[in-house]
Amino acid sequence: MAAVPLPARAPLPQTLDAAGELRSVGEGLLGWARGSADNVLMVLALALGANYAVQRALPVVVRRGLRRHRPTETDVEVEQRVETLVSVFQHTAGIAILLAAVLMLLPEFGLEIAPLLTGIGIGGLALGLGAQSLVRDVVAGIFILLEDQYGKGDVVQVAGVSGQVESVNLRRTVLRDLDGNVHTIPNGQIGVATNMTDGWSRVNLDVAVSYEADVDHAMAVIDRVGEELARDPEFGPLITEPPKALRVEQFGESALVIKVLGVTLPIHQWTVAGELRKRLKRAFDEAGIEIPFPHRVVVTRPPAGPGRRAAEAGGP
Repeated sequence: MAAVPLPARAPLPQTLDAAGELRSVGEGLLGWARGSADNVLMVLALALGANYAVQRALPVVVRRGLRRHRPTETDVEVEQRVETLVSVFQHTAGIAILLAAVLMLLPEFGLEIAPLLTGIGIGGLALGLGAQSLVRDVVAGIFILLEDQYGKGDVVQVAGVSGQVESVNLRRTVLRDLDGNVHTIPNGQIGVATNMTDGWSRVNLDVAVSYEADVDHAMAVIDRVGEELARDPEFGPLITEPPKALRVEQFGESALVIKVLGVTLPIHQWTVAGELRKRLKRAFDEAGIEIPFPHRVVVTRPPAGPGRRAAEAGGP
């Protein structure tokens, strides 16, 4: 008796295969979550905690360090330097913490960080060779900040440009001059930085008086005006040493030049010097001391030619 063939087994529906694959993926994700979720949460918590600690502790540390090394600076100066340093250090520390957290999390997602670190190293080398000016700017910026050469609010002259520092970071310095123009200067181009408002500032004037004036009397008037200015309720708090006549600086073409020096709080030397000039002008007028100005003698001659010869001979 011939065997009856069994019917062929029907294939499983594709919907069942898809459901199995989804179930397999879900089980894999669940297994990964059970094994790695704690590590991910711990890394994130550490990163957030470190960033919070840096944001809160750094201003206190920098402020104490500046007060210890610069005890003569006022609270305003200290706060300006704290703002400059803290803004840069917080930004740098935040980037470092973020990169560290990312590198710690990559293995939890099954990614090897060794090839990534190798690629970063090669990329950094290529970047260093191709962007040497950028590296020079960053290195110069590090020394500017660490040595506290200048900070936000200082009036400086760098790279041939003068102005008040609006911001400074590792790459560039931003100045605004008296005309309101903003100058952005790469730190690598700064060879010499002249800070006009570091710790204290100086009034430095050359006051000209007539040769006919009594020099001792003129210097006494200058000293008196400087003392009065230092006692003024508005300008006195800005002055630490009253302006005084130091010496006869030079014999000018039409005047004797007297050197006047004084010491003020940072960035107030121009305000004090302007008021001193105004008061000296009034005091010199009252004392009869002349502030001379150059005199020119104009000699006219007849035009060249027959007319000039006739004029020299006494003719018409």
